[in-house]
Amino acid sequence: MPWWFFRRRGGSALSTDVTGRTSGTGWRLQGRRRYLRAQPYLLPKDLGEINRLDFQHYVLRAALRGNYLAPIGQPRRILDVGCGTGRWAIELAQQFPQAEVIGVDVEQAKSTNRMPSNYRFVRGDILQGLPFEENAFDFVHLRLLILAIPLAAWPGAVQELARVTAPGGWVELLETSISPGDWGTCGPAMQQLLDWMGQLAALRGLDTEGVVVRSLERYLAEAGLINIQRRPLEVPVGTWGGRLGSLMALDFKEGAKAVSGLIAARFGRSEQEVLDIIEQVNHEWNALQTKGYFMIVYGQKPLAG
Repeated sequence: MPWWFFRRRGGSALSTDVTGRTSGTGWRLQGRRRYLRAQPYLLPKDLGEINRLDFQHYVLRAALRGNYLAPIGQPRRILDVGCGTGRWAIELAQQFPQAEVIGVDVEQAKSTNRMPSNYRFVRGDILQGLPFEENAFDFVHLRLLILAIPLAAWPGAVQELARVTAPGGWVELLETSISPGDWGTCGPAMQQLLDWMGQLAALRGLDTEGVVVRSLERYLAEAGLINIQRRPLEVPVGTWGGRLGSLMALDFKEGAKAVSGLIAARFGRSEQEVLDIIEQVNHEWNALQTKGYFMIVYGQKPLAG
């Protein structure tokens, strides 16, 4: 993936510099970024974030050496919850042409790419209940919604995933943490950045202490799933970690920049001050050989009877 990926694809789609302007269409502007208004989601929903999410998908695929870990066989119906750009779901549709693959999210990301005929997008919000019948999918996937699903809502959200999973089917979750304790050795700039992000997340009821990544197995078990497996994944962050570390660092930097305007507005800093901290974090990653932490957990819905 080329280093100029984000710049080449245009960065943010918004040209306005109005701070905190709210539209009547369910989103608001903070600086040059566009955010959903009625959702706890901390990150923006705009072209810059679309580009980052696609990039993040490729980085995670490289780290996992694939798109999933569950032993799913040949699924007939696949659901990706919080599908974002749809990149993961589109690749699953290509991998399993015999399957119907559905991506669900609160808003469809614009794309000029031609979609596989067996993929479609459905608007929905897991916090309001998924718009599908029980036992509808052989594989249900959700990843990196730690900044979208409030901590108190996680058990119910996972139960909703299990509800729409067919007997014998699989649910797979991939999550991370913004708690400094889950990042190994953190320098002062990283501590500051995570503290700011944690305070913003706490205002939305999101997990700031790494509770979710340590509870995924329990959530699946409480939802009635069996054969639960977990795999911790540590990924180098920074050029010290070679190509994968360099790509992961770029992803994390762009994610931090996506909320730099929110941080500046909330904590009385200029956005340039926040961006300077992000650059310091980049140097710390290499000096301290930082690793990012992810947890992948999957489980199977018991066969009926």
